[in-house]
Amino acid sequence: VQLVESGGGQVQPGGSLTLSCSISGITFGSHAMAWARQVPGKGLEWLAGTYTDGTRYYSDSVKGRFTISRDNDRNTVYLQMNRLKPEDTAKYFCAAGSDGFWVIVITQKKGFDGMDWWGKGTLVTVSS
Repeated sequence: VQLVESGGGQVQPGGSLTLSCSISGITFGSHAMAWARQVPGKGLEWLAGTYTDGTRYYSDSVKGRFTISRDNDRNTVYLQMNRLKPEDTAKYFCAAGSDGFWVIVITQKKGFDGMDWWGKGTLVTVSS
């Protein structure tokens, strides 16, 4: 199984970026997908998730600014990020797992053990 993130980079505050995550080795349409981020020295922050039926979940910190979407034909999940802030600077990871994960990872404060497969991450820097 391989997950490869792309689209990271440096952007000014207020700007936008779209991250992509291409997945191979699993039946993409049968798995839930998620985006999370991590700042060096801090824990994993769950940002957004999408189930196989298209249901989406967002953390309060990104709700209204970030949008998760999936393209089952392209085996790709996206994270559209708008109105970026300096505090959004982090390494962003995509992950694949099972439906139902969102409540578990949020209530049990799961880290990388919350999903089955992870990419290596892409760095996003928000600064002027």
